[in-house]
Amino acid sequence: MPDIGETLRDARMRARIDVSEIEAKTKIRAKYLRALENEEWGLLPGPTFVKSFLRTYAQALELDGKALVEEYRLSHEGLTEAALEPIVSSPQHSRSPGSGRAPRGPSRGYMVVVGVVGLLIVLLVVGLLTGGGGSSKHTQSTASARSGQKTHAHHVSGRSPTVARSDTVTLSLRPTAAVYVCLIGDNGRKLIPGSELQPGSSTPTFHAKRFEITLGNSSLTMVIDGRSRTVPPSSQAIGYSITKANGRRPLTAGRLPTCT
Repeated sequence: MPDIGETLRDARMRARIDVSEIEAKTKIRAKYLRALENEEWGLLPGPTFVKSFLRTYAQALELDGKALVEEYRLSHEGLTEAALEPIVSSPQHSRSPGSGRAPRGPSRGYMVVVGVVGLLIVLLVVGLLTGGGGSSKHTQSTASARSGQKTHAHHVSGRSPTVARSDTVTLSLRPTAAVYVCLIGDNGRKLIPGSELQPGSSTPTFHAKRFEITLGNSSLTMVIDGRSRTVPPSSQAIGYSITKANGRRPLTAGRLPTCT
């Protein structure tokens, strides 16, 4: 039967797979894969890792990993297992007649040491096989937790994101008697070009950043941003400047807009 390393190398070469591809697939470092192919067992962490790496490498090449592990165990672990055999109590021993005592098993301290060593080996194998994946998962979970805290804080506070305030103001007119109106919007556009409005009518709702208006008398109601505003009585023409920031401000006689 071919050697273990030769079996692995031949299978990999037949499949035309590079060691780096096996490393990416199995998460076993390339130097350990080459040590397996060269049967340099001293370069590997220990028999437990050798068997674990052998099994994983063989499965990646679609070989019988169990057979390779068994061959390694018989060829390279025989003496070690034989030396350890007397330490383990045999279940076949029975109480000697008349002895009054059962055969002594392993001490409690020995079992504790064996258990701790076994646990450390398992954790080390898992760390070698998984590589650095745990760190990235921890980073992702930490980022997700921080994001969740921000979202939770937003919901608890009940505050909506700040929305930029529009500087557009709305205006409509409702005459209560016949009244002359000149209404100018943005860029000097004449919205009502010097017309006489009749009682009972109403204008459309105009939208602009700034209005300037001249009224022949006070016989109308101005609806600014949905709020009704009356016009104080006056014996002269009345003028206003209307913006979102300053509201409705009176204009002097010399600054009244004209539509002629």
